[in-house]
Amino acid sequence: MASLDRVKVLVLGDSGVGKSSLVHLLCHNQVLGNPSWTVGCSVDIRVHDYKEGTPEEKTYYIELWDVGGSVGSASSVKSTRAVFYNSVNGIILVHDLTNKKSSQNLYRWSLEVLNRDAVPTGVLVTNGDYDREQFADNQIPLLVIGTKLDQIHETKRHEVLIRTAFLAEDFNAEEINLDCTNPRSSAAGSSNAVKLSRFFDKAPHRGPSPLLTQLLLLLLLLLLLSSSSSSSSSSVEMLLLPCKVILCPGVC
Repeated sequence: MASLDRVKVLVLGDSGVGKSSLVHLLCHNQVLGNPSWTVGCSVDIRVHDYKEGTPEEKTYYIELWDVGGSVGSASSVKSTRAVFYNSVNGIILVHDLTNKKSSQNLYRWSLEVLNRDAVPTGVLVTNGDYDREQFADNQIPLLVIGTKLDQIHETKRHEVLIRTAFLAEDFNAEEINLDCTNPRSSAAGSSNAVKLSRFFDKAPHRGPSPLLTQLLLLLLLLLLLSSSSSSSSSSVEMLLLPCKVILCPGVC
């Protein structure tokens, strides 16, 4: 079987909002029986047919990177988490519909990724600080997903959905609200499935290939090895040459 191109999509949101359950549902079309806390990052694969039914149809592996942690983490934790933010093709922002704070924290999550170098450590970012025009040139597609829809009482549902609609508008993104314990929430042919397909169709043409992440990490490893050994500069240069050829073909 021929290898498929891979597309990297981050799945971000507060701990406990249901990111792992969502990723499992999207990748396997089944409920995750015993979800646990994600430590670091967990990656799962969804096969997606780009522009299905058209002459441009192509199959991709969508890598869903479920990033653990909290936006209130110490700066050292955020720095460690930043390694997952390279070469991103799309971002899914996940919030708990029963927890308003998790919705508000999506502004901080988005800024941590899209503008992480410009926001000083410890500064509280709210929707009042979020300017979507600031990221107009980024062109990374966003999708906002609200979980635990089944736990919203009917009398409160309209109010909650109005609030989430404004949230998605702030991010200039489509929104999906679902119940991760119900496989039909994202079943083929549903409105949610159509929105997901539309989002994944945007991802292959936004941002660099995930292969660059691997190459950059390899470069970092080689540089660390060279700084802690007695290798000659010429030996290090020979090791780095293959990466340079791929990353900067016009320079080599």
